[in-house]
Parts: sequence; structure tokens; C-alpha cells
Amino acid sequence: MQNLKQLGLHPEQMLADLPAFMDRIIRLADEVGISLSSYVADHIALRVNSQDIALELHQAWLAYGTEWSQTIINGRPIVVIGFDKPLRVGDWTIEALELPYPSDKIYPQQGWEHVEFVIPGNAMSLEQLKQSIDITFPALNWQQLASKGIKVKASSPAGEHERLPNPTYAFKKDNLCIKLHSHSLAAVIESEQE
Repeated sequence: MQNLKQLGLHPEQMLADLPAFMDRIIRLADEVGISLSSYVADHIALRVNSQDIALELHQAWLAYGTEWSQTIINGRPIVVIGFDKPLRVGDWTIEALELPYPSDKIYPQQGWEHVEFVIPGNAMSLEQLKQSIDITFPALNWQQLASKGIKVKASSPAGEHERLPNPTYAFKKDNLCIKLHSHSLAAVIESEQE
């Protein structure tokens, strides 16, 4: 565990940093033009650059919850741990942690990386999700995002057994990311087990 502590990645250190991280997420949401206070913060994700650190974190976070799933997505394991006691921060109660094992991409900063929010609309495709986002957040001006340094990425990540499509829009800036999707991670995982 010493290694995680030296890196500032021990769960206790990360939990202490959570309010500041969520403040940065709120500021990014304001820049994007979306207000997330009345939507479910489905899960929080962290990023690390080494397999060893991912293994250590995987074990360390199991002290805080139960492994809901471990699925291969884009060639690497993505672990989801449901918290025994959901994390309460600001307006949100966060049920789960997503821990992707590293790919060949190197992140400039290890630690908290994104929060995914569930928005209404039950979207099954990227087109439907874009419509839901436009209806839910009429102040969002897609054309202005690039000039603010905000990158937008649309994707439809899927595990090998998922039955429920979960298209996602990601808004990224300065090692921070907000993701919007229509189905909770719990619902997607449940669809894998059906």
C-alpha cells in the first residue's frame, strides 16, 4: 500500500480529494453549459498508467465495496466496484467506481478522471442521445465548445455480453471529463447477466 500512498492514489487520499474534484467537474459543466445538480452521478472513474498500480487499486478499493463486474472493453479489463456505502459529495450520491486497467495511452495525471451522469431519454443510439442532451440542456452550444478548449467525443462502448446499448457523450478539458449517458452502469451490467 505504500506505493499507492506515495503516489497519492490510496483510496483514503482519493476520497479526501473527491470534493475538490467534484468542484472542478461542476466548473467544467458550467463551461459546457449544462447543470447536473438534478441528475444522477452514476459512477466515478479513475485512470492509472501501470498494470501494477491498477492491480493494487483494484484490491484496495474492494475494502470499500463489492466487485459488480470485470469486463473486457477495447481489449482491457474494466472493473466496476459498487460501494458498500455510496459516496456522498455535493448534490450527488455515487454508487460505483470504474477502474479501467491501463491501455497503451499514458495519462498526464493519475487519479480521478471522470464522472458519468444519467440523463433522461432512454437513448439507444448516439443520435437519440444527442437529441436527449439538446432537450435536457437547451443552453448547451455545441459550436462554442472547441473555442473554450472543450473536446467532445461520442462513443458506444460495449462489453462482450452487454444487451443494453449505452451511447455516451464525453466533454473533456484539462484531464477532466464529464460523460453523459441514458442508462446506469448497474442497468448495463444487469443486461450482461440476462
